[in-house]
Amino acid sequence: MDTVGWREWVALPEWGIEAVKAKIDTGARTSAIHADDIELFEREGVSWVRFLVRPWQRSDADAALVEAPRIDHRTVTSSSGTRTDRPVVLAPIVLCGRAINAEITLTSRDEMGFRMLIGREALIQGFTVDSTASYLGGRPKKDVRQKNRGHT
Repeated sequence: MDTVGWREWVALPEWGIEAVKAKIDTGARTSAIHADDIELFEREGVSWVRFLVRPWQRSDADAALVEAPRIDHRTVTSSSGTRTDRPVVLAPIVLCGRAINAEITLTSRDEMGFRMLIGREALIQGFTVDSTASYLGGRPKKDVRQKNRGHT
């Protein structure tokens, strides 16, 4: 078992995202990421989704245009009780140095402090949570961290 803190830096290498700050949320079933310009389309009879991931708060730097097969569409209830329909994709993520596959819902997280949320379905792949700790998997270099605060 690997231990993660209540917040960690995560990578999504197949999407070209080397670092995004994520909140670890044992109350959420599925992981979620901030996505803009979500567009559903078909490719060879398979449902796909195209979306833009902006890994940094208040910045368009390092934005990634992603296309992925849509594996599901779910109604998700937020902690405030708001229900939204979201496309779901499957992606490898690197959490605390370990690559795992995670189902990720696509949604607007502009008003949230974290661009990504890691839910239980990802955590049950061998992680425990230390709610008193942060960044047990390490931190990226200072210049990368500053991008998240809107500094360039």
